[in-house]
Order: sequence, then structure tokens, then C-alpha cells
Amino acid sequence: MKLEVQSNKVVVLSGSGVSAESGLPTFRDSAGIWNSYSWEEVSSPQGWEHRPEVVLDFYDERRRQAWEAAPNAAHHAIAALEASYEVIVITQNVDELHERAGSSNVIHVHGQIAYARGTSAARRRYKIGGAPISMGQLCEDGTQLRPDVVWFGEEVEFLREAKRHVASAGRVLVVGTSLSVFPVAALVKAARGRADKVLVGFGVTKPPYGYAFLRGKATELVPTVVDRWLAESMARAGT
Repeated sequence: MKLEVQSNKVVVLSGSGVSAESGLPTFRDSAGIWNSYSWEEVSSPQGWEHRPEVVLDFYDERRRQAWEAAPNAAHHAIAALEASYEVIVITQNVDELHERAGSSNVIHVHGQIAYARGTSAARRRYKIGGAPISMGQLCEDGTQLRPDVVWFGEEVEFLREAKRHVASAGRVLVVGTSLSVFPVAALVKAARGRADKVLVGFGVTKPPYGYAFLRGKATELVPTVVDRWLAESMARAGT
């Protein structure tokens, strides 16, 4: 079924470049985490099976860093859009910086590091904030708790829902992603031709068709885009 574009709906697709400006390391660039760690050992079902304590230590450090970080100007600007628009944030980031900046509708396609879950099929999850997870710390079903994040080899979450949101958005803002991680990167193609589409960042060599590409820092450029969209909304309301 073809979805109708909603002029008052903004969808934001965000990646690690947004959190990087709050001091959190990215994963894939030249100084990224995967240059210091093997994802097979710390971010895969196989790594968890072989050495779960190493996986827990790795994510405890990521959680500590995420909890100490603060939302930046880009996060706050995105949250400010809610004054005039229905805003859906679809993020690859596992931190809660969007929520802490005030965004009220955030879809985490790669999970959330502030949550733990059991390892049974029931997938019971618990909010743990910045606290570590220890070996022997069990879910109520008796299974070992693990980070509630998507590892390599596991299915991305909420992908179908995310695609529906992009397809019905009147405005799409893509920020802080190299568009190299699939299937999430393919979401940009779901945006409709008449939607106002903007991509902000550094790591994209060839922006998707139909997107205005603003090369630079999210903290500098996202507030500019948001100010324009808010001004356009106010102008419409005044006519």
C-alpha cells in the first residue's frame, strides 16, 4: 500500500557521527573502535558464546562512556523540531543522547546500551542506565543478562516500521552516517521524491539522489537546517 506523504512529519536518520561530537568514539572510521577491537570477539553471538565476560567488559565501557556524554547542539536542535512537527528519530546509535536532549519518539534499530536482556527466547529486557552487567547477573528466567544491542549476525530491529516512517515523511534529515551499514543505509531510498531531503556529514562520498548534501559538522549544520524548517512551519501557520 502506498503511503501518503505527511507535510508536517520529519524523520531523522542518525548515525555515530552525531554522537562523536559528544565525545563518543565511532566504530568504522580511521580512529574507530573496530580498529582497536575485533568485532568477532566482542560483538557477535560467537564471541558471546566463547568469552561472555570479555563481551560484557567491552559493553560496560561503552555504557560508561555513553552515560558520561552529554547531548550536543545537533541533538538539541532535532528535539526542538517537535515544537512544530511530528518527529521520528531513527538511529543506529545505541546511546540515549537523543532522548536526553528531549526527543520523544526514537527508534533504535541497533538496540539500546542502557538496557539489558536475558538470553532466552522470551527476550525480557531491563533498564539498567549506566550500570555494568556482571557474569552471574541473571534474568528472571534464569539466563545470563547481556547488552540489549544488535550484534553482527543478528537482525536489525524495527526495520519495517522505520521504512514506513521514511516513506511517509514530508522532510527527511540524514545526519552522522556514512550510509555504509546495511540494511539501515537503504532506508534513505524510501523517502519520497517530493520530500525535502537533507544529508549532513563528512563520510558520504556520493549522496543519495534527491538529497541536498551539507558537508560539515552536525553541531554546526543541523541547527541551521532545523531553524529553516521551523521558520517555514511558522510562515505556513501565519498564512
